[in-house]
Amino acid sequence: MEKIRVLGICGSLRQHSTNMGLLRYAQQASPEGLAISLADLSRIPFYNSDISEKPAAVNDFFKELEQADALLFACPEYNYSIAPVLKNALDWASREPENRLLAGKAAAMMGAGGGMGTARAQYHLRQVCVFLNLHVLNAPEIFCNAFAGGFDEEGNLMDEKIQKQIGKLMTALNAWTLKLR
Repeated sequence: MEKIRVLGICGSLRQHSTNMGLLRYAQQASPEGLAISLADLSRIPFYNSDISEKPAAVNDFFKELEQADALLFACPEYNYSIAPVLKNALDWASREPENRLLAGKAAAMMGAGGGMGTARAQYHLRQVCVFLNLHVLNAPEIFCNAFAGGFDEEGNLMDEKIQKQIGKLMTALNAWTLKLR
């Protein structure tokens, strides 16, 4: 059976990001047949339609999107909404003819942040995904408090309850991607 290729996309650029920690754990918790690679958004410039030639970082990201069967977003929350780096990457990708890099793909999301986790940002991201024609899993939802002791100082996920939730999310994403094929 062919492996399902998932592209993990983190909206945080911090070196010890808890959201990147969620993606790293998801790589470990993935079921047989599902492989997660991680996108690097750090070199992608802000989208500007005046840029006539795509920068190398954008082309690299596009190649990763083309190869991906599904997307896994780690969505931090900035001022009750989506982090700019994540929105910017999606804006670049959406400008491709007929939204060919995103439309019809399975997707899942999770996030770590303060208080309510990243509930508000994830709901905004869901709205963006509707326009992009991404098919986002409705459940399970993962909203982690990044400051409640569930992560170590390097952003690695230590909380067993959240680890189990991510395992369930990866199993659900695997099934959802197969169903959409």
